[in-house]
This record gives sequence, structure tokens and C-alpha cells, in this order.
Amino acid sequence: MTTPEHSRSTGSEPRHVPVLVDEVVSILAPRPDRVYVDCTTGLGGHTAALLAAGAGRVIAVDRDEGALNYTRARLADAGDRVEFVHADYRELASVLHTRGLTAVSGVLADLGVSSMQLDDAARGFSFRAAGPLDMRMDRSRGTSLADRLASVDERTLADVIWTLGEERRSRQVARAIVAARDRGELDSTLALAAAVRRGVRGGWQRIDPATRTFQALRIWVNDELEGLEAFIERAAAALEPGGRLAIIAFHSLEDRIVKHTMRRLDATGAVRLVTRRPTIPGDAEIAANPRSRSARLRAVERAA
Repeated sequence: MTTPEHSRSTGSEPRHVPVLVDEVVSILAPRPDRVYVDCTTGLGGHTAALLAAGAGRVIAVDRDEGALNYTRARLADAGDRVEFVHADYRELASVLHTRGLTAVSGVLADLGVSSMQLDDAARGFSFRAAGPLDMRMDRSRGTSLADRLASVDERTLADVIWTLGEERRSRQVARAIVAARDRGELDSTLALAAAVRRGVRGGWQRIDPATRTFQALRIWVNDELEGLEAFIERAAAALEPGGRLAIIAFHSLEDRIVKHTMRRLDATGAVRLVTRRPTIPGDAEIAANPRSRSARLRAVERAA
């Protein structure tokens, strides 16, 4: 998720407000005799809404095992109407094949980082609390941020920060991070954030100077843009005639891939666009959940 960090939960339960939930339910229009896939169930907001709206079965997928465990307990009353699967959303074809499914009625992907991941300092996503340099959404695999920063050269790091974070001072920030690394100072997310702010050097705007760089590093660690276009193609192909694919993106680079891929598939006749323009949150939703402000929902329907 690309928005600045939001308020934390004040209780023991993770804070979770699903974005554009009514719009998602309206687009997917769940039915009791159909199967749906929530490819990024997270803390289960959209999954719960689909079940409440009458979905016969929801396959709830997420690459964060901690989120799956929480949501499995939260939605225990749903029984066999929901199945939880630890997998990356880009593994959708394998998830369906393993279950003998050739087509489903709806697929949803809410891209980006979840509230629980942001709020847990131990995950390393936050620049406001001390935590390890990790940032992996799936801690069972992949390379942590600490390991990536240990070997990256300054030029490559600057390119990452510019391309994925659109940070105008990417060269200065990369130089400051590498200098801090070489001095042995990069021992926490707070130390990393301090290095980033030194690199920005007075370029404060309405958001913390570390925001764009932390976003870029998170996308880099999790390879968030890799395979997105192929996922959209495969998800569209996995729909039954009239089935719908809905994707919520928060970053302009993600949304651009979603938009162009959906339009290309529409041009081939494989699908038709359900949303000509992205559906965005209204003022009331943004006021209640500032995290939602950059959300963009796009959808297609499989041709008959």
C-alpha cells in the first residue's frame, strides 16, 4: 500500500478496515452456488463481506501466514464455506488446479501491504517504530531487506528508490543509506529512516521524507510488480463466462499495469471492461479510513 502510515489499533485486535468493500461486493455480486477467490485475504474484510453477501464458497489466499491464522480464527463460523490457502496471489492457477477447479465466478486482489503488517514493528515495514530490516510479506521465503541492503550498490539502490518510490532525491538518499551501512549503522528501521531523512535534507513535504523510500524498498523486497500482468491474464482466463475479476491498486505503477492489461484483454474480446474509469473511495470513506485515499478499483468480466 502506498499511502503514508495510518493510525494504529489501540486494542489487542489488529486494526482492519477493508477498502471499497461495498463496491467490491457490488461488482462480484456473490451467489450461493458459486466459488470466489480472494487472492489477498489479509485480515479477511473482503472475504467476510463476500460471505455475508451470499457467496457459496470463498477460497481465501494470502502469502502472510500470520494474517491467515488470524482470519481463519475470525471466520471460523463460516465453516466449509471458506478455505484458507497459504500462497502468493500470483500462484492462483496452481491453487485452483490443486482443488480441481477449472473456473470460478469471481476473483479479487487487493494489492499492497496490510494494516497488520504495517502496525507490527517486528515486520519491519514501519519507519515510526524500531524493527528489523525485513519487510517480507511472506517470512517463509524470499530475501529480507537487511540481506538486500548488505550487498546492493549505490547506483542500483538509487534506481530502486526512484523507479518504485518516485523519490526525486533518490541519488542522495541511496548515498546516505550506503554510507550508513558502511559505518555499521543500519541496525533497525529507525536507523534506516534516519539515513533517508539525511539524504532528503530538508525536502519535507506533507508526508514524512521516509515514506517514498520505505514504499520503494517494500515493493523491491516483495517483487510486487513482477508477474502482475501475467496474474491478470491467468485470473481472467480462470473465470467462467460472466465471471468477474476485481483488482484494487494503491500505487500508480501497479494501477498502470492493471489498467493497460485489462484494456488489452478487452480489445481482444476475452473480457469486457466493467469499469471504464477506476472506482475510487468517496469523501466519507477517506475520512473514516485515510488509508483508502489512493485506492483504485478496476474490474473486467469474462466474455460469454
